[in-house]
Formats: sequence, structure tokens, C-alpha cells
Amino acid sequence: MIFLKNILVATDLSEPSDAALAYGRELARTFEAQLFVVHVADNIMTRAYGGDGFVFADPDLQRDVETAAERHLNAILFDEDRALLRARPVVLTSNTPAYAIVDYASRHDIDLIVIGTHGRGAVAHLLMGSVAERVVRTAPCPVLTVRHPEHDFVLPDALAAVAKA
Repeated sequence: MIFLKNILVATDLSEPSDAALAYGRELARTFEAQLFVVHVADNIMTRAYGGDGFVFADPDLQRDVETAAERHLNAILFDEDRALLRARPVVLTSNTPAYAIVDYASRHDIDLIVIGTHGRGAVAHLLMGSVAERVVRTAPCPVLTVRHPEHDFVLPDALAAVAKA
């Protein structure tokens, strides 16, 4: 028997992440699990060195980045998510999103990570890497990767009722 108590959806606020959130919601509903929606904000304080070696980072700028991410997470979560799924928006700050996601999952007893993938080509993947791939390789739990747009088996409730008929 599969038992999921805590489901984490990692989002970079893109379309593939929206698809991953749809899967995460449905899985959380099905298993009556708590939903954690995690976004990793870039730590601009560590990237703020100019050509001459001087730091020109403004702490308010980092706070603004994190506040904007919190607002966006709150906007994509519905009241039903908060009430029924006990959805919890989480903003982490790091320059290594995969590590931050895996670390959070380890510390919060996450049973499943759902993450969108952009499905980049081989050259782009070689140059930029893949957060989803790193999460899959290092996660302490199963990881469901969702590619958008691809085969979609999460249907709105009305369409699901028609499909069953």
C-alpha cells in the first residue's frame, strides 16, 4: 500500500511548474496528504560582486525578491488548497535550488516530490544542467517529474466524471 502524508511541489513559477502543482494537488487530495509548495529564490547577496571586487548588494533587494516569491506562491494557492490540503507555501533562498529542495524534503519528512521539467535539448541541458535531474538523483524520497505539455492525466473534475462514464 502506498501511503503519502507529505507531498512537496517544487516550483520555479513556470508553466511546467504549474503542471506539477496540478499533479501535486490531485495526489494530495487522493492520499489526504499535506501539500508543501516550495520555491527557491536566488540568493542575490552572494552574486553581488562587481568587476572591481566591491559588494554592491542591497539587503532590501533580497527581501523584495523573497516577498515577490511569497506573493506569487500565495496567488497560485487556492483557499481549497489551504483548507483541504493544508497547503503551505515555502520560499527558500539559495543559489543551488536542487540542494535546497532536497534538504527541505529531508528535514520535513516529505514522502514525494513533484517537480516540473522544461525538457530542454541536450546542449541546453549540458550548459545549464537540470534542477529536476539533480533532485531525482539526490532526493531522499520518490520524485515525480512532470513535463509540460505532454500526456496529461490530471483532468478537471467535470471532465473526470465524463471520462468515467
